[in-house]
Amino acid sequence: MLDHNVPGGKLNRGISVVDSLKHLKSGVELTKEDKFLACVLGWCIEWLQAYFLVLDDIMDNSITRRGQPCWYRVPKVGSIAINDGIVLRNHIFRLLRLHFRSKAYYLELNDLFNEVEYQTTCGQMLDLITTPAGEVDLSKYVIPTYLKIVQYKTAYYSFYLPVACALLMVGKSLDDYKPTKEILVLMGTYFQVQDDVLDCYGDPQFIGKIGTDIEDSKCSWLIVQALKRANKEQKQCLLDNYGKSDHECVAKVKAIYKELALQTVFLEYEKEVYDKLITEIESQEDHAVQTVLKAFLAKIYKRQK
Repeated sequence: MLDHNVPGGKLNRGISVVDSLKHLKSGVELTKEDKFLACVLGWCIEWLQAYFLVLDDIMDNSITRRGQPCWYRVPKVGSIAINDGIVLRNHIFRLLRLHFRSKAYYLELNDLFNEVEYQTTCGQMLDLITTPAGEVDLSKYVIPTYLKIVQYKTAYYSFYLPVACALLMVGKSLDDYKPTKEILVLMGTYFQVQDDVLDCYGDPQFIGKIGTDIEDSKCSWLIVQALKRANKEQKQCLLDNYGKSDHECVAKVKAIYKELALQTVFLEYEKEVYDKLITEIESQEDHAVQTVLKAFLAKIYKRQK
């Protein structure tokens, strides 16, 4: 179960703890203990990711994940995957207790992981109640709702958590880095928009999963933008075809996306958000944090998977 679910992804979240610590230490060679502890925290985030994905795939009735069948679809697993997700979650706090109990920031680490998990589960709840199974209410698919889902479901654990872990390791107070948190949340929002675009236009062989946002009636960036721009006939076509597991219906939705030139709209959004992020990053007083943020942005800008 662990081998199937924990490794196999890009590991960006986990590696980002180590990379962030290196930048925050400002060129000082990391000790063997520093490297080890940063790796432990990185794996804790990868365990958190695995826990979320195992349960998320069940809720979304997904087919593949990271180029292989979703865990609950593996023979003899089925609903046992629900408990497996809980087992994955419990590894995190066992690792924290084992390796960080003597550290001054141990309590803050526990609070951080608990708070980020809570934020992510709230984002998942918002996502699920906006798109309840068997119902399609596109009137709910507006920018404020989309942004709230994305920020809570993805941005906090994928972008803020790795940097926050590294900040705690170098003795910083997270209360002093609220502007940094806001930048990372904006970065996480951009990352999810990319994900939504890749779900529709990415090659499943390359990105490792089959996109099902249209069939699942997801409140994705593309449908929100389409509804905002569509004329009366286009909107009716979206209402008639979105959220249906039928190849022809999916094709009709994608045809509307093409008519509305949403790939071009995305490229314009990407440039705008990139320029904004660079401006806000360069306004940070802590130059080491600037380096961390620019490294994070470089990893995701123009990504293809």
